[in-house]
Amino acid sequence: MSIRCAPASSGRETRDGILRVSPWIYFCCLVGCLIHAGSPHASAQPTADADFGAELPRIPPVEPADTGGTFTVQPGYRLEMVAAEPLVNDPVAAAFDEDGRLYVVEMRGYSEQADELLSRVRLLTDTDGDGRFDKSMPFVEHLSWPTAIACYDGGVFIGDAPDILYCKDTDGDGRADVRRTVFTGFSKTNVQGLLNSFCWGLDNRIHGATSTGGGNVQRVDDQETDIRSKSEPKNLNGRDFAFDPRTLELSATSGGAQHGMSFDAWGRKFVCSNSDHLQQVMYEDRYIARNPYLTAPGPRRSIAADGPQAEVFRTSPVEPWRIVRTRLRVSGAAPGIIEGGGRAAGYFTGATGVTIYKGDAWPTSQEWAIVGDVGSNLVHRKRLEPDDKEPLEFVGRRVDENSEFVSSRDIWFRPAQFLNVPDGTLYILDVYREVIEHPASLPPMIKRHLDLTSGRDRGRIYRIAPDGWKGRPAPALRRATTPELVALLGHANSWHRDTAARLLFERRDAAAVPLLKRLLTESPEAFARLHALYALSGLGALAEKDLLHGLADEHPGVRRHAVTLSEPFLDGSAELGKKLLAMVADDDLSVRYQVAFSLGEMRGPERLPALIALARRDAGDPWMRLAIQSSLAAGAAQVLDRLADSAEFRQSDAGNILLASLARQIGLANQPADSDSTLSTIERLARSDAVTAAVLVRGLAAGLAQRGANLESALAGDRAAAARHLVEGLIASARTTAASDSEPVNRRVAAIDTLGLAPFADVEECLRGLVNERQPQDVQRAALRTLGRFDDAAVASIVLTAWPGLGPAVRSAASDLLFSRPIWIAALFDAVEQSEIGASDLDAARLKLLSSQGDAAIRSRAEKLFASLAIGRRQDVVEAYRDVLTLPGDAPRGKAAFKKVCAACHRVEGVGQETGPNLATVKSRGADAILVNLLDPSREVNPQFVNYVLVTDDGRSLTGMIGAETATSVTLRRAEGAGDTVLRVNIEELRSTGQSLMPDGLEKQLTKQEMADLIAYLLSVP
Repeated sequence: MSIRCAPASSGRETRDGILRVSPWIYFCCLVGCLIHAGSPHASAQPTADADFGAELPRIPPVEPADTGGTFTVQPGYRLEMVAAEPLVNDPVAAAFDEDGRLYVVEMRGYSEQADELLSRVRLLTDTDGDGRFDKSMPFVEHLSWPTAIACYDGGVFIGDAPDILYCKDTDGDGRADVRRTVFTGFSKTNVQGLLNSFCWGLDNRIHGATSTGGGNVQRVDDQETDIRSKSEPKNLNGRDFAFDPRTLELSATSGGAQHGMSFDAWGRKFVCSNSDHLQQVMYEDRYIARNPYLTAPGPRRSIAADGPQAEVFRTSPVEPWRIVRTRLRVSGAAPGIIEGGGRAAGYFTGATGVTIYKGDAWPTSQEWAIVGDVGSNLVHRKRLEPDDKEPLEFVGRRVDENSEFVSSRDIWFRPAQFLNVPDGTLYILDVYREVIEHPASLPPMIKRHLDLTSGRDRGRIYRIAPDGWKGRPAPALRRATTPELVALLGHANSWHRDTAARLLFERRDAAAVPLLKRLLTESPEAFARLHALYALSGLGALAEKDLLHGLADEHPGVRRHAVTLSEPFLDGSAELGKKLLAMVADDDLSVRYQVAFSLGEMRGPERLPALIALARRDAGDPWMRLAIQSSLAAGAAQVLDRLADSAEFRQSDAGNILLASLARQIGLANQPADSDSTLSTIERLARSDAVTAAVLVRGLAAGLAQRGANLESALAGDRAAAARHLVEGLIASARTTAASDSEPVNRRVAAIDTLGLAPFADVEECLRGLVNERQPQDVQRAALRTLGRFDDAAVASIVLTAWPGLGPAVRSAASDLLFSRPIWIAALFDAVEQSEIGASDLDAARLKLLSSQGDAAIRSRAEKLFASLAIGRRQDVVEAYRDVLTLPGDAPRGKAAFKKVCAACHRVEGVGQETGPNLATVKSRGADAILVNLLDPSREVNPQFVNYVLVTDDGRSLTGMIGAETATSVTLRRAEGAGDTVLRVNIEELRSTGQSLMPDGLEKQLTKQEMADLIAYLLSVP
């Protein structure tokens, strides 16, 4: 299964600068690298100036005419090349215009030549109608790192960070003579984290993925003087975006994954990241933004049945440079994650370009998600099905068992993006590069033997077609009449529907209106009726009658979108409002889900009974609870009161959760009228249902505390006598339960949380005893969590007194607490300076952070303490523990070690927390990699797991990785599933530490034998 290469030469270089070698020579070099990697000599410490050229043969490309033998394609399908060099180079994005011409973004500046402006957009044309492009010309040149494109009004929008450009050919010569910047501010710090994936949405907007960089983006208003918009920039960190191509109004949208974004035919959004290859976006950012006191979960959900970093089945060999890099990392001569045993793949590490196939050429009625892995040279597919457990979510199931949809033995094959096209098939955009790797992760001693520009003059585009498929003529929609465009809204191929919708939006032909209204009422095609609604909206001709018809449509997808489109009309149409209120009884959950969101756009009080009805029916679904609460920026107290009236509802698990969340929101808003109303509800329940009353008390108290208020003040006065008596009883009962060794630990933990309702002086001594080393760890951690709620200097004294007896896991929580407030940091430093605790017990990363920020006195003391630690290089620790790899490991004992030190952040075989990276595929990295990751976790940390520091407006300092960002909140996650969700209105500062969430110093918790056992266990996990 060798790569089909060009014939061997006598040593002369080709135009690529690559010495041509035969497949046999390549195979021998590869085997030699593998043998060397496992030889005794390989363990010697290489020097930084060592020459590895003999082990790093350059791998030749496969010429376009010879690619057929390199691919494996699933039965029933074939791969056809539609364009290749010299017609196209490095294609990363593309868009067909209405006449079937293909605009292709060529990212020739990847990965280190952004400033040389080598990239461009080419225009490809099929002049003879054979389904393959034969003419190519530059449309726009001198671009930096372009990554996205979309057609509009005879021109194209181009994503070229930090800008979005609009370019157009107005004189018909095939080259853009108009070039203007329309937006600016996108991040450009990471070549693998740039804006991408422009696509036309049902809503007549161009949608794009922001990727991992985000940015503060604003419109460029004055094209002549380049004066920026005076309006505030849009913060897109952690989110995606959409803009109206006519008005250039920009909005943040939910998303925030890496490279790849696609909508299915019904407008549901799917995204992907390198190591999380299929995710569904569950809600729109704008709905969360309207309720500033709603702490929402992140909108993205991993939906692959086989996990985010699922196994893949590559047919290509591993590049020699990866094998050499592995050996250098093992020896410590190069930093980074070790690719154990020379195996650099086997699971998703470079997932990209997720695209939902929506064509009409393939023999399938199901929607498939197509994802590339550029590092493994393959194309993966999944079947999307409703999730039985979470009906509003999909689950993606592998279609091809133990194989892939398309794979290549050519390591140059880099499928970065996909495209639904006019002929109903799917295109693969193959960047075709010798090396796809972030340059920062290539050691200099290897990098000098590689050419990261190799392939910038190459590139391929393929068509995936079913056997027996015959092409269709290229479209000519530029000359299509308005009736013809309207008719295309029901076409079986999504490209025709979307392009027709765009052209109708551009033309603004009033003659389309009666045709669209007829399509809406008479078409048997649900897609036609759906697009008719949005086309009418884009023309400003959508009327109440049209919406009423859409709301009554037989297809739930049409009804769902009709609900969305009705929002601007709700306050002006009594009939529409009445219909929407009645739709809380719709048979379809996805329709009711949209109704719950859209009810928040109604201003009158009539929406509240409808939301109450939805809650009573659907509160068991967590997404429905979120949608309901998003619509309660006003009216939360009234809804809480009515729901609490129902014993059946309030005593259900789902009812308890929603009531507690509403009470917390009311506390966060801290509006006297709503707080008083909720206290009245608590008063009433305190006499008949103390359990629910306690739930509401805890929720209200938690919200008030986050706003710097307290429950004690709220309970003052005669009107709250019953509630006050209830709280006093709760605290008294909690004090007894918390202190009782005979009570189950889970009950004690719940009781300790309840102690946070009391004034600190009333529970100080109780909490002091609960931090004691004789207590179970869960009890200790709960006590520390409750202590952290009190802004009192005595908290530090309690924690520092208990410090010597705290185990490693609890000490980590104690450290987080002490570092969270300046007054406690000062007490901690006092204890170190007075030798009450050792400086080595402190978190060096936190000290380093404090030494460069904040209060001058704390900064100075942190600098001295950090210097006094004289911390050795983590590589020295790795070398000192290298003999662990020679010890025989015992997997069962290793499982115990995993529970002891790893389960706080990682989950394996159903044990532990899913805070850190998924370890299910860790064995593919090998024992060496595991050892380095255990002892030097920040050597090469995935940006997803970087530790952040968040400073609140009341002076608290919180740490953790960013688990989610929404319009209203940021969620930090830490070990043991602990974390904090902080409203943006309460955030003073948020910054990255650049360090891994996993701290250094694991060697203090495990003996060498335990470490060997742990490695053995991780290698044994299926």
